[in-house]
Amino acid sequence: MMKKDMIAGIITAVLTIVIVVTGVTLYSNNPVKAGNVNDGLEYWTESSPNAKSIIDFVASVTDEKSDKFIPPEKRIAVFDVDGTLIGELFPTYFDQCLMMHRLLHDNTYEAKPEDKEYCKALEKALINHEELPKAPRSSGQITAESFKGFTPDEYRAYIRNFLETPANGFEGMTYGEGFYKPMISVVKYLAGHDFRIFLVSGGERTMVREVIKNALGEWVPPYHIVGSTVSLEATGLGDTETRKYTYTPDDEILLEGNMLFKNERWNKVVSIVNEIGDIPVIAFGNSTGDLSMGQYTVENGGKAYMLLCDDTERDYGKPDVAEEFRQECEKLGFNTVSMKNEFATIYGNNVIKTDFSAELAPAA
Repeated sequence: MMKKDMIAGIITAVLTIVIVVTGVTLYSNNPVKAGNVNDGLEYWTESSPNAKSIIDFVASVTDEKSDKFIPPEKRIAVFDVDGTLIGELFPTYFDQCLMMHRLLHDNTYEAKPEDKEYCKALEKALINHEELPKAPRSSGQITAESFKGFTPDEYRAYIRNFLETPANGFEGMTYGEGFYKPMISVVKYLAGHDFRIFLVSGGERTMVREVIKNALGEWVPPYHIVGSTVSLEATGLGDTETRKYTYTPDDEILLEGNMLFKNERWNKVVSIVNEIGDIPVIAFGNSTGDLSMGQYTVENGGKAYMLLCDDTERDYGKPDVAEEFRQECEKLGFNTVSMKNEFATIYGNNVIKTDFSAELAPAA
């Protein structure tokens, strides 16, 4: 009897190992069946054609028996940030909101008179939907100059503080909470099926790392942020040519105050080639600044999805701009996503759209 019990125990143990190993294998390969929104994408409407398209695409590339199978190391997904993952109409891109706060509402910083006047005119035009003023220099350069002399840690802390500011034009949401919930679910879904997620943004990379940390940090590590580049310096550098200077233990790293590389349009392809080193199989964007990235993905056999800013009830959509962009995208073979019709919610049901304020609120 004891011998039979021992044999039964051994068989049970072997079966358990087989089940566990099989389960690990299945989880590692992470196949998914084609289906509808209920199979994994949250916050999308049940009738969304693009939610189904994404699920079906993932099903095909994760099925080892499919001729469209892509091994995990090649499953590269790229996302724009402003207007694709996070709102860009509060009343403008996050980095420009940061610039206006720094120059207009931060008493610790004394901006150049011409820059301050530009930001006043810009803030007024954005809030009142007027023609934008001509900038004395690019907003990226003005912002870089405004943080000259900050250490990276000081800069990150400043951004974290600004993220606590209530998002202009909304109740119940700060700038740091202004993410599109349906798009967060896409990032989570792809990461759960062994896609490597990269954010390819026009925003400065350190800034983007702080902005996305709480909402997307679980799936997007800091070294997967591909953004615009500002210059750095060492405190001991002086007039020495940077390529001839050796960093020392006594040095402190500081922001030097110049925008070196603006990561938009064609430059996004340059960044993908140089920093990722492989071709994306799926791309997400929302504007003409993302067309090059989408084209690069599609012409190499991948898929591109572009969001349309067509929701005027829950967000500050621009239907005419959305329609023009839709036509341009469809000529290129891109999928276009109607935020109005395909997002069951945008920021969450507790967030209420209000009117723009007379001026942007100072940081909390």
